[in-house]
Amino acid sequence: MQGYQPTVLRNKAISGISAIDTYIANGGYEGLKAALTMTPEEVGKVVSDSGLRGRGGAGFPTGRKWSFLPPQNTNPRPRYLCVNADESEPGTFHDRELIEQNPHQAIEGILITCYATNIARAFIYIRGEMKRGAVMLEQAIAEARAHGFIGDNILGSGYGVEIVVHRGAGAYICGEESALLESLEGKRGYPRLRPPFPAVSGLYASPTVINNIGTLAHVPPIVRHGADWFKQFGTAKTPGPMIYSISGHIERPGNYETPGGYTMNQLIALAGGVRGGRKLKAFIPGGSSAAILPADQADLVMDFDSCTAAGSMLGSSAVIVMDETTCMVGAALRMSEFYREESCGKCTPCREGTYWLVQILERLEHGEGRMEDIDLVASVATNIAGKSFCLLGDSAAPCIVSGIKHWRAEYEAHVTQHGCPFRQH
Repeated sequence: MQGYQPTVLRNKAISGISAIDTYIANGGYEGLKAALTMTPEEVGKVVSDSGLRGRGGAGFPTGRKWSFLPPQNTNPRPRYLCVNADESEPGTFHDRELIEQNPHQAIEGILITCYATNIARAFIYIRGEMKRGAVMLEQAIAEARAHGFIGDNILGSGYGVEIVVHRGAGAYICGEESALLESLEGKRGYPRLRPPFPAVSGLYASPTVINNIGTLAHVPPIVRHGADWFKQFGTAKTPGPMIYSISGHIERPGNYETPGGYTMNQLIALAGGVRGGRKLKAFIPGGSSAAILPADQADLVMDFDSCTAAGSMLGSSAVIVMDETTCMVGAALRMSEFYREESCGKCTPCREGTYWLVQILERLEHGEGRMEDIDLVASVATNIAGKSFCLLGDSAAPCIVSGIKHWRAEYEAHVTQHGCPFRQH
């Protein structure tokens, strides 16, 4: 970490970089200028060669996603870029800092992506509660337009792009790409049945690229410095720097950008250690939709493949730290309440299943549980996963399944002691 300069959260190293003059003075829009000297195919190849993976949750290779667009001679409909800034995963807040503190890097990444994919109109779908972020993006777009970076003829290249900021209404489901498209079209945010996939039939039934805003903020330095520069950071299968949103029982919660390849223990140390000098009990690597891991796995390298191999996922790199005072049943109940409230109701397993998860966990937490409830709640969770239109149903299961796997004795204590043992002391 010593000597590392942030590449995305550059506000941590350069004061006032949200202003376009400061951004330009520190190399801003040089990536766009470099891209315009290349063909779209060449820009796409640089991004593909870099190995950049989506930072919004799935970790899918960005350049490969772009390549799924059908050739324009086979599909003449307009193409669209939809930028997912609907940051809603519990524990995740790095996109918010990027938008509010370094918006021009996000805008530059969007412009380069549009050029690489022959797209003339981009929509930034931002979470409704992020009013300040929406204002910052609109201001940055106006500044970039005044400098010739947005419009019909960018820097005299003959290429033109328009960017529209669209505020959502605060629904978690709209972070799912097909529900996001429905919402953009003015419909209720329900997930779509796929295929067809967005690359073929997305926004307005047209070919569409959907990327997380944090992913696209990595594109300008990649194009400016090259794929090999990017691959010097991170690990072989998760190249590039990583931003972790660290929260929970930690001394210094916040966003931490690292060169990548850090272990959980290193991240905890970076954030000042477990709060109050207590012991680490558990952690979630990638937001509430990821499985909970016990403290004895804290040497885990925090990249996509290592987290998957450990039985969890890096997801949105939202690290939630839990100390020894944490009740794992209570934690599962709070997360389940979130998914019950945010279920859109389209799919029966998710709509009914999340309701029953909360009902059973409330029984256990409040001293009314039975031993058979432990296997029952695990059964309900596993019967939701994989049986819904989108991943919300899948997201409700890991906190319960992993909790019972690693802390079954704690669940049993809730039955034998007729309530939460942590609240009794």
